[in-house]
Amino acid sequence: MRIRSTCALKYILMAFAASAISLAGCAANHPIKYYQVNYPTKEFVAPDAVNTTLMIRAFETSHLYLDDKIVYGFDSPEMGTYEYQRWAEPPVEILQSVLARGIRASGRFKAVYTVRTDQMDRFVLLGHLYDFKEVDSANGIVARLNYDVRLRDRKSASSVWQYAYNYDEPATDKSMTAFVVAMDKNLQRSVQAVQAGLDEYFRAHPLR
Repeated sequence: MRIRSTCALKYILMAFAASAISLAGCAANHPIKYYQVNYPTKEFVAPDAVNTTLMIRAFETSHLYLDDKIVYGFDSPEMGTYEYQRWAEPPVEILQSVLARGIRASGRFKAVYTVRTDQMDRFVLLGHLYDFKEVDSANGIVARLNYDVRLRDRKSASSVWQYAYNYDEPATDKSMTAFVVAMDKNLQRSVQAVQAGLDEYFRAHPLR
């Protein structure tokens, strides 16, 4: 009985070792790929810029968008993440950077900051990120971006402007590269929308 048990244990260990080698081989055949979006690089202050600074805080979001794995979904509650396809940064950080660099590049403010701690800037842009994912819809693959943003005035201790962005940007095909390009376009579109809303607010409410 002891000989049989020893032989059985030996075969189990051999099978386990073979499985480990097989899994290692699979991992080696699937390198992780990282994707990034484009950020505006120019920085200037326009002559008619609003005479204030703007701080953009990281948005609140689901734990899914605090990780760098690319999220996918369908026209249903089901969602998942790709193991080997990832963003260069977590989506919540990408959104913060895109908004900050885009608004800064417009030259409409004296300065635009992205910090993780509270500063004493009068105006703070913050919000909630709901969707930043690939969606396999009835119309094909789309890059879904959905977030709420609001402008808080510390002087009045209230939110003085808010905006909801929700748009599906179609991808040209089903490849990951096409999805990333579509998400990039969606992000740039959203920055333009937020910038237009901020311009409208500050024109209607000149600083005193």
